[in-house]
Amino acid sequence: MNAWKGLNFALGVSLFALSSMIAAAQQYDIQRADYGAGNRRIDVTQRLREVVCSQTRFRMGNSTFGTDPAPDTHKSLRIYARGPNGREQMLEFPESSTIDGSQFYCPNAGNWNSGGGDSGQYQILHAEYGTERNHVDVTDRLRDLARADRIFRMGNSTFGIDPDPGQIKLLRIYTRGPDGRTRTFDYREGSTVDGAQFTGWGRGDWGGSGWNGGWNGDRDRDRDDAGQYVILHAEYGTERNHIDVTDRLRELARSDQSFRMGNSTFGIDPDHGRIKTLRIYARGPDGRRRMFEYREGSTIDGAQFAGWGRGDWGREGWNGRWNDRDDDRDRDHDRDR
Repeated sequence: MNAWKGLNFALGVSLFALSSMIAAAQQYDIQRADYGAGNRRIDVTQRLREVVCSQTRFRMGNSTFGTDPAPDTHKSLRIYARGPNGREQMLEFPESSTIDGSQFYCPNAGNWNSGGGDSGQYQILHAEYGTERNHVDVTDRLRDLARADRIFRMGNSTFGIDPDPGQIKLLRIYTRGPDGRTRTFDYREGSTVDGAQFTGWGRGDWGGSGWNGGWNGDRDRDRDDAGQYVILHAEYGTERNHIDVTDRLRELARSDQSFRMGNSTFGIDPDHGRIKTLRIYARGPDGRRRMFEYREGSTIDGAQFAGWGRGDWGREGWNGRWNDRDDDRDRDHDRDR
C-alpha cells in the first residue's frame, strides 16, 4: 500500500512538472517591446517584463511606462515575442487596452532569458528605515515586499510607520558583495527600489547574517566604493539641444544613491516635445572611456560609479562633444524598474 501511494505521489509530481512545462511552452517569450506612435516610440522591454510578472491583468497606457512618448496621439504597445511554435511574431495593443499577463512567459520576476538564474550580486544582510537618531528594523517587511514585487516606491506607508516625523528618512540596506565585503545601499524616502541587484530578492532568503546592529553598519560606506567607472562629465537633452548637468548630478549623487531622472531632476527641459537622455561619460578600470545612456524617466543607480556619493568626479578628459563615442557605450534604457 505504501509503495502504491509512493508511486501515485511520484506520478502526480511528474504530471505537475509536465503540465508546467506545457504551460510555459504555450506562452509568449518577450524578446523586446516598444510603446508610442509613428517614429516616436520608446523601448519598454524591461518595464513590460516587470509588469507582466507582477500582475495577471493590467490596463496599459502612459502610467504603465511612466512617460508619454507621443503627446496628444493615440499610441500602441508592440510586443515582439517568440510564440508557442517557436516563431517570432509581433503583438500590438492599442493604448488603454487590458492585457492578460499570463500569456507571457515569466521565469522568475525579472530574470529573462537567463535559464532562471539570479543575476543579483549583493546578498542582503539587514535593512533599517529612518534617520540616524531614530530608525527601525524593516528586514522582515522588506522581505514580504520583495516576494510580492521586484520594484516598489518606498516611504512611511510602505513600512507602516514614521520613525522620525518631520525628517527625511532613508531605507538603508546592508549587504555582502561577491568579494565578501559589506556594502550599504541608501534609498531616500520616496525613491523607487529595484531588487534586481540583490540575490534572492524575490525569494526573501536573506537577513541577519553578519549584521552588527548599528545604523552605520561596520564601516564608513564611502570608504568601500565598489564602483568601477570614474565619471568625467554628464549631459542631458537631445543631440540638437543638450546641457551640462555634471554639477547637478553631483548634488543628487551626494544625497541619494538611486533616483528617477527627468526634466524635474535638472530643472529644465532642453528640447521640448522630444524624449531626452542623460549621458554620463566615464573612464573604466582599463583607462578607456565609456558612455552610459539613460532614457528620460529611467531610475539611475550610482552603484557602478566610483565616488558616486562623494561627488569627487567631473570634467577630466572631456572633449565637449555630445556624440563622444570614441570607445565603448552602454545604453541603459528604462531601468525603472
